[in-house]
Amino acid sequence: MDFTLSKEQRDIVRAAREFAQGEFTNRALEFDRGETFDLEIWRTACELGFVGTFLAEEYGGAGLGFLEHSLITEEFWAVDPGCGQSVLAVTFGAELLQLFGNEEQKQMVLPELVEGKAIMCSCITEPEAGSDPSRAATSAVRDGDGWRINGSKMFITNGTIAKYSLIFAATDPDNPDRHARHSFFLTPTDVPGFQATKLKGKLGIRASDTAEVALSNLWVPDEALVGELGHGFQYLMAFFNRTRLHICAQAVGLARGCLDESVKHLKGRVQFGQALAKFQANQFKVAEMATRIRASRNLYWEAAWNVDRGKVDHGLIAMAKWFSARTAVEASDEALQIHGGYGYFDEYKVQRLYRDAKILELYEGTKEVEKIIVAGTLLG
Repeated sequence: MDFTLSKEQRDIVRAAREFAQGEFTNRALEFDRGETFDLEIWRTACELGFVGTFLAEEYGGAGLGFLEHSLITEEFWAVDPGCGQSVLAVTFGAELLQLFGNEEQKQMVLPELVEGKAIMCSCITEPEAGSDPSRAATSAVRDGDGWRINGSKMFITNGTIAKYSLIFAATDPDNPDRHARHSFFLTPTDVPGFQATKLKGKLGIRASDTAEVALSNLWVPDEALVGELGHGFQYLMAFFNRTRLHICAQAVGLARGCLDESVKHLKGRVQFGQALAKFQANQFKVAEMATRIRASRNLYWEAAWNVDRGKVDHGLIAMAKWFSARTAVEASDEALQIHGGYGYFDEYKVQRLYRDAKILELYEGTKEVEKIIVAGTLLG
């Protein structure tokens, strides 16, 4: 096995790190406090080729893999998770559209995402249907040569700034197979019946837009259906098997940021007449942090490498998602402990990292769901 990145991949990592350090560092605290983001940074990232690298060249992407996208994600999140999310999550849903959309749908949306002309959201989670999307109650009912959609979606990334949305809705709610009840629809967001309200007061990744979306008699034509009717749940699982790789990279990046800040603090601060780095208890903390980060990265590299070669290992992806997210949460806790009282204030990066970390164990599948998936691959 060769864990060495190619020259192209190393160049991508270097460029992503330099971009994030140059664009995020001086404004991350501003965005966190204001729960906002400067979209000019996203447009610049598009111009430089960081957005939508996993999209095929015919749709304006770089034609690279999910591993390369994850490498960029790790570097962005190591500098600032909120900014990293705001720049890279603009394509959230493009993974599904590229897999299952028709050519007209892909040509309409995907190039605009890469060019910095559009942002995408995916309306999946509902107030009463989070970890079990098969229970989603949003309905799509036949109406003429289209569908009438009604329902409520919650915690929607990019909800108020997206130009296009994928909507997960029940098209056959009485089907005895609950995995055959739902379908996906693609729609612009500037249509009657689509209303997004920004959610404020988030614990972390505050620069990233999150919304509640109300769908009220939203009409979409038959052409809005993505793929086949009743295949929405299967499409969603395939989608998550790609996007969870991004979450792994986010977690490793955040944990790396915690380690970097901890090492810098330990070397620079003196207590009891010597640098904090001299204390064995602190040495143990950074040693454990570094080991878990390396293990997490190896897990997601293997999982992403497999996906890019057509082998989607559901259990391995779940392992990587659960373990890397736990690594990030533990690393942020130890980093704040190392900083002591200083880490309790947002002028110190570790305070933001501490708040940003928890979402990794919640979105795209909670840690409990990931463990269930892993157990299922073992126990049947």
